[in-house]
Amino acid sequence: MKWMRFRIKTNEESEDIIVSSMMDIGLEGAQIEDNAPLTAADKEQMFTDDLQDADDEETGVDSSMVDRNIDSGCAFLNFFVEVDDNNTLSLHEYDENGDEITVSKTPDQMKEEIKSVLEELRAFSDIGDGTISVDVTEDIDWINNWKQYFHKFFVDDVLVIPSWETPDEEDKKKANITLHIDPGTAFGTGMHETTQLCIRALRKYMTPGARVLDVGTGSGVLSILAMKFGAGHTVGTDLDPCAEPAVADNKKANDIAAKDFDLIIGNIIDDNGVQEQVGTDYDIVVANILPYVLVPLTPIVPGLLKDGGIYITSGIIEAKEDVIRKAHEDAGLTVIEVCKQGEWVSVISKKA
Repeated sequence: MKWMRFRIKTNEESEDIIVSSMMDIGLEGAQIEDNAPLTAADKEQMFTDDLQDADDEETGVDSSMVDRNIDSGCAFLNFFVEVDDNNTLSLHEYDENGDEITVSKTPDQMKEEIKSVLEELRAFSDIGDGTISVDVTEDIDWINNWKQYFHKFFVDDVLVIPSWETPDEEDKKKANITLHIDPGTAFGTGMHETTQLCIRALRKYMTPGARVLDVGTGSGVLSILAMKFGAGHTVGTDLDPCAEPAVADNKKANDIAAKDFDLIIGNIIDDNGVQEQVGTDYDIVVANILPYVLVPLTPIVPGLLKDGGIYITSGIIEAKEDVIRKAHEDAGLTVIEVCKQGEWVSVISKKA
């Protein structure tokens, strides 16, 4: 099996925005290398790239700047795509209705799309170097490589910890709630700033015995934590059937009873069958997904909420805040809070 790796050189601050933006063009499962020291080839390429950008002696390379960049290291984002027999790439994207579609692209087309996205991001954010390299490898073990980058961490007093790590005494003193999570390659861990915004909002607006709907539940992080925060029942929806084993494993790891957390696979936006299964009268609806899905989702949310119910949205870069705020307001909801962490935003509203 052959895999094509698209490797983007950037900085730590831009990792989340780039990963989120690459999902729009079908690149998923990013492998992140923070503060990676530059290899000899990287250093040589950096120097070569800078020389190529110099138009004349007056705009030539500042060797001291090159040295500082080399010493400080940088971050790399690696995206792997399986190569078909005809040397094309099959990627999963979503249309304007949120429906998943399969698109075939050549490696050159993919690289040009990546360049275009990076240039758009560069217009409002410092993404660092932003160069792209492409190579091919066979039978890589990237499916498991992510484990070396995921370690236990805290969100306030919530300890998030994978199965291959053990809490120490300090962890036990600090943690009031422990979330055992093995996300696999496709889903989140709670580490992402957008998820942390949702975690804090869920805790703030939770009422004992609340019914919670988690749209785009992934590995079930938010649904499981909602139960730990006092919810009486949660329902999670996801488009990806791979959510089923991930959710099942994480429910078991956190002692969540099967009857307390239901998972529904399908598109809640336009699938009447899914909507019927989901039902109505929720105290909280939470959606940590990208803006292009939040916009068509939001109009149906008032019909899912009780009067006085809370709608929590995240996955929103700052540049899209006004778009999502307007979606809430157009749906007849009252925006009650906007929270920010890093370059990410959570818009929270209430049904009258």
